[in-house]
Amino acid sequence: MRLLHTMLRVNNLEESLKFYCDFLGMKLLRQKDYPGGEFTLAFVGYGDESEQTAIELTYNWGVDRYELGNAYGHIAIGVDDIHGTCEKIKSMGGKVTREPGPMKHGSTVIAFVEDPNGYKVELIQSKD
Repeated sequence: MRLLHTMLRVNNLEESLKFYCDFLGMKLLRQKDYPGGEFTLAFVGYGDESEQTAIELTYNWGVDRYELGNAYGHIAIGVDDIHGTCEKIKSMGGKVTREPGPMKHGSTVIAFVEDPNGYKVELIQSKD
């Protein structure tokens, strides 16, 4: 068994694709409209789905807002240069909600950014 994907409902597919692909460097792996169900699925990730976990962005046509609730935590992504990544995201108009620094009660360097829908993405500095 292996983890295949995580699904996030998004209120604007183009904004979300820009965030995950342009800001975070993922690739659009596949996208399909389902007119009968009035939704579109777009899968993004860093590699082929046969070997890598993906994120499924689900856009329900005509829905422009979701309540995130308080159960969702975050997606975590390992990065080689956390400071450079945060600066790039900010320069592109993205929202860094926690600047890079050691996590509380630990030494791992982390930062948090927010996607256009309000979902949190944790960036974790890769260890050399």
